[in-house]
Amino acid sequence: MQTNLSEQSKLLPRAEEADKILRTCVHCGFCNATCPTYQLLGDELDGPRGRIYLIKQVLEGAPATAKAQLHLDRCLTCRNCETTCPSGVDYHNLLDIGRAVIDQAVPRPASQRLLRQGLRALAPNPHLFKTLLQIGATFRPLLPRGIEAKLPHDLPAAGERPAPRHARRVLMLEGCVQPGLSPNTNAATARVLDRLGISVIPTPDAGCCGALDYHLDAQAMGLDRARRNIDAWWPHLENGAEAIVQTASGCGAFIKDYGHLLERDPVYAAKAQRVSELALDLVQVLAEEPLERVCAATDQRIAFHCPCTLQHAQKLGGAVEAVLTRLGFNLTAVPDSHLCCGSAGTYSITQPELARQLRDNKLNALESGHPEVIATANIGCQSHLNSAGRTPVRHWIELVDQALR
Repeated sequence: MQTNLSEQSKLLPRAEEADKILRTCVHCGFCNATCPTYQLLGDELDGPRGRIYLIKQVLEGAPATAKAQLHLDRCLTCRNCETTCPSGVDYHNLLDIGRAVIDQAVPRPASQRLLRQGLRALAPNPHLFKTLLQIGATFRPLLPRGIEAKLPHDLPAAGERPAPRHARRVLMLEGCVQPGLSPNTNAATARVLDRLGISVIPTPDAGCCGALDYHLDAQAMGLDRARRNIDAWWPHLENGAEAIVQTASGCGAFIKDYGHLLERDPVYAAKAQRVSELALDLVQVLAEEPLERVCAATDQRIAFHCPCTLQHAQKLGGAVEAVLTRLGFNLTAVPDSHLCCGSAGTYSITQPELARQLRDNKLNALESGHPEVIATANIGCQSHLNSAGRTPVRHWIELVDQALR
């Protein structure tokens, strides 16, 4: 489409990028066909094409409004539209640019500011988050249903984590909320990798990937977290660590974007690009390893929920399913597997009504094949789907860990 950015917009650090993305869009509308919020709400402005127009208008000088902010807030950033788009529109980066401009111009109500600031203060702090989870579990019967549903039920014990002992070494992002909500995930990962002759090297100085801040009105803070992680990982990468493994696909998608997001930083650009190249989702590591040698065959009936950040952002749809099939798991068919479950980072908290509708639709699809358990690859999806109290949801590596000989 044609563009005419305002003089003020031309001064933005990412003005050229925004203009290029806008010009790529041919406003065909194919994206709306696979947009979860457009399907629920039926409003053009709650689909990708409408949101692109809103951003275009603001960048061309139209006043930013609370209405435009709301339509952008309702976007899940699931990136389903990017998979569908025949023109290759880089929608999520345009959305980040547009949100930053509108959020700077339109102050949020106090309640929204407090919620977002609270999430940014709580979630990236694993120790504080774990403490509050323990308090919440103690007072579970007294909590409102919406909060109580977010607390994990019957967490499996994390178990032993093997000490590093192999020549092959990888780093692993521990995550923010995952150690509290699903403590067995990273431990199971370390055990499986150890049996394959790969050791996980602890990097305690690495923290939150930065995605939470970046997508909650604090892009600069999110990039600062990325820089701190790069500093924590760099000595190990120079010393031979072969990859940075992520067990949460949402974190992995953001870390793989470090190179792009920091490309204008003269100090970190080259390092960020290298980190993005070495960032691998767990399935990318295990798909190349002889799992059959260390795992016993199983025919457990499971449904796999492929997170949006795995299939649309990282383009790894079908990869986990292939690994599980190799090991003998009986995977059920999942209708509309391309659609978002409604977790989307903190979306289930900032947009609870839409998130619940998407969750229930997704669970209906996942349960249609009557699985014993649902497996996924992202802690946000796992927690959100589990909040319904229906079929149990686990990280897929826990199932592989249980199959170890």
